[in-house]
Amino acid sequence: MPTALVTGVTGQDGSYLAEFLLQQGYKVIGMVRRTSTINFERLKHIQRQIEIVQGDLLDQMSLIGILQDHRPQEVYNLAAQSFVPTSFSQPVLTGEFTALGVTRMLEAIRFVDPQIRFYQASSSEMFGKVMEVPQRETTPLYPRSPYGVAKVYGHWITINYRESYNLFGCSGILFNHESPRRGLEFVTHKITDAAARIKLGLAHELHLGNLEARRDWGYAGDYVRAMWLMLQQDAPDDYVVATGETHSVQEFVEEAFSYLDLDWKQYVVQDPKYYRPAEVDLLVGDPAKAGAKLGWEPTVNFRQLVRLMVDADLQTLQNNEK
Repeated sequence: MPTALVTGVTGQDGSYLAEFLLQQGYKVIGMVRRTSTINFERLKHIQRQIEIVQGDLLDQMSLIGILQDHRPQEVYNLAAQSFVPTSFSQPVLTGEFTALGVTRMLEAIRFVDPQIRFYQASSSEMFGKVMEVPQRETTPLYPRSPYGVAKVYGHWITINYRESYNLFGCSGILFNHESPRRGLEFVTHKITDAAARIKLGLAHELHLGNLEARRDWGYAGDYVRAMWLMLQQDAPDDYVVATGETHSVQEFVEEAFSYLDLDWKQYVVQDPKYYRPAEVDLLVGDPAKAGAKLGWEPTVNFRQLVRLMVDADLQTLQNNEK
């Protein structure tokens, strides 16, 4: 039975990845930070099947201890300060977790067992002010937020350790991926939750920022499969994981509200406080390399994704009312 360590296991991606790895016959070690309140909501259906350990990307020795105790063959580094607006208000903390945290984990691997295969969660936010459309593995990086800058560091330090120490390190440049497990602070879940609340008479308006921003949105459950496939290859490499389609925030709103027979224009209010200091206007990925080398392709399209999230929010709200 292979063993995998997943940092950020309580997050959206961590929960889907842990679920997937269990299906593949792995022993899953999930790393969580010690806080007064740890939210296991996304893991409650599999929590008894995985081993939760305490560790912190800010604490080098905790990472070394976990690797020595559990001897994983694979490490998936999904932990980060991953909310872009927060990175503007907490840029130093974002850098500590999202940038230097990657180095601490790579150093721990180099010290304990250089044969460990390492996955780094890179991000389409690294492309920022895009230099070409669509964006691929060779597209120059131009991040537009402290989060994007930190992810660029994590991406390049992984490449550096791969080339300097011959570690099996891969970066998955994942474009936006959503699901019913997405945090409510993210715009997609904010939209589907509000649409469901308005439909049920629990809310009357939705405040949003830039409706023209365009993203390449896929389903998180599809994307964790690509993470695993990267670590099963003969040689480490970096891959863009995306749908190849781009949609605006307004299109996401329209799809969610029209699915519930609502006119979004009656409820959506554009609010300047939700605008970013520096916006990323257009993201759309080219997943050709992932398709050719990994045999990966998405199974859930844009409309299905939006409706999946709306249905889940409706169900949750209706259950809460009972």
